[in-house]
Amino acid sequence: MLPVYTGFHNEKLGDMFPILFVTVACGAVSGFHSLVSSGTSSKTISNEKDMLKVGYDAMILESLLAVLALCVAGAAASADGTAATGTPFQIFSAGVAGFLEMFGIPVHIAQCIMTMCVSALALSTLDSVARIGRMSFQELFSVDDMEHAEGWRKLFCNKYFATVITLVFGYILTKVGYTNIWPLFGSANQLLSALVLITLCVFLKVTGRTNRTLFPPLIIMLCVTFTALVERFIALVKAYQAGTAVFMVEGLQLIIAVLLIILGLTIVLHSGKRLVSKETKKA
Repeated sequence: MLPVYTGFHNEKLGDMFPILFVTVACGAVSGFHSLVSSGTSSKTISNEKDMLKVGYDAMILESLLAVLALCVAGAAASADGTAATGTPFQIFSAGVAGFLEMFGIPVHIAQCIMTMCVSALALSTLDSVARIGRMSFQELFSVDDMEHAEGWRKLFCNKYFATVITLVFGYILTKVGYTNIWPLFGSANQLLSALVLITLCVFLKVTGRTNRTLFPPLIIMLCVTFTALVERFIALVKAYQAGTAVFMVEGLQLIIAVLLIILGLTIVLHSGKRLVSKETKKA
């Protein structure tokens, strides 16, 4: 079993703040899910009164899944506290299979079932990621009047061309190793959620609705994500100064971290100007 608590500082991950909140906040607020919800949650609600039940219950279920995953990872560790070896999918499948074995289900059957469930989750997630990536790529180059847009814009916004580009970048990422940039996933995902919150604040402001309830989570997520990104940036710079950095690992992380910080600051500044302006319109 893994120890419950080892201190506020970890040699590999750093301080508990902000990395703990970057890690677990995905069960409560997630940038990826905020993009997915635009096409899924909208189909499960008939009016705004249903949004609390759908959104809050989904958050609770995903938080429960996160707790179960932590329990499985802890239970799968060896007696001396060494973490289990293997991919996250293998550890999760084997751990849950061992739990189901206690109810009389043969371990090989339980492990097969859990592997199929996890594989189905991965496949459905990859489908959503590819679709959202294609849509995000198109939005980078789209304008209001696409009928009279330049030829290159029409090409980049073409759904087939955008899909191919998205898949090519995904393929390249599998070759260079997604683990090289994985340490930034939590920060990037939670930064996206913070940007979605500030965008919603602006939307509610300009449509004449109240947005005060969004400010507490917005401020918390901005503080958490920017702190995580700045700490990672400092760590990467120190690695280069010490001569231990590798471009395909620390170099890629440094470039992405800088781009994320610039992106976040740009959107926060532009959105902040709209929030303090007095321009509104009726919803």
